[in-house]
Amino acid sequence: MLLIGKTAVISGAASKRGIGRATAQLFAEHGARVAILDIDADAAAEAAAELPNVDTGGHIGLRCDVADKHSCSKAAAEVITAFGAVNVLINNAGITQPVTTLDITEADWQKIVSVNMTGVLFLSQAFIPHMRDGGGGSIACMSSVSAQRGGGIFGGPHYSAAKAGVLGLAKAMAREFGPAGIRVNSVTPGLIQTDITGGKLTDQMRADIIKGIPLSRLGDATDVANIYLFLASDLSAYVTGATIDVNGGMLIH
Repeated sequence: MLLIGKTAVISGAASKRGIGRATAQLFAEHGARVAILDIDADAAAEAAAELPNVDTGGHIGLRCDVADKHSCSKAAAEVITAFGAVNVLINNAGITQPVTTLDITEADWQKIVSVNMTGVLFLSQAFIPHMRDGGGGSIACMSSVSAQRGGGIFGGPHYSAAKAGVLGLAKAMAREFGPAGIRVNSVTPGLIQTDITGGKLTDQMRADIIKGIPLSRLGDATDVANIYLFLASDLSAYVTGATIDVNGGMLIH
C-alpha cells in the first residue's frame, strides 16, 4: 500500500461514477484517510461513509463550493481540525458545457472558469499554508486533453481555456512552492467514461472516437485515479511541474 499514514483531500468526489470517487476509493484502499469535498454535502458524507476503513481514523465528507473562497477556507479548516495534517490535495472538481465560441455568454464564461480554474486556486490557497508549515505535500490538478488540442468532445472553448489555465497555474505553483517541499502536477485525461459523459455518446460516436485512440478504448475513472495515486505517493517524489497525459494516445505530442 502506497499511502499508509497519509491524509488526502479530494474535491468533486461524490459522484458515484466520477474520477474523484474512484480516486477516493483507491486512496483508501492504499491506506489514506480521505476527505471528500463536494458541492452536495449529503452526497459527500454518503461517499465518505462508503470508503474502506483505515487504521488511522474515519473518512469525512464535507460541502465545498470550490468557486467560493470562503467555502474553501471553511472546508480546509474543518479538514485540518479533523485530520490534524493534510498530505495530499487533489483539485478534481470540474464542470463542462458544450457550446461554441459565439454562443458563450458572460455568465457561461464566469461559471466554467470559476469552477474549473479559479477553484483550483482557491482550494490550493486554503491548504498550501498548512502543507508548507507541515513540511510539504503533493497537489494534483485536473486539466484536460481539450486544453492541449484546442477543444474536446463535450467542452466548449471556455472549458478548454479554463483547463489550459490550470496547466499554467499548476506549473507556477510548482515553481513557487517546490522549496517548501510541495509538489504540484497536472493530469490531462482524454475521454473518460463518467457521469459527465454517461448517456451522451451514441454507439456511432463511440466507435468514431475509438478509431482515433491507439489503445482502442475509452478511459475509465480508475485509469485517472491510478495516476493521481502515483502523484500522491512517494513514487513521484522527484516529479513536480509535470503534465501527465491519460488519453490512450488520443493526443501524442
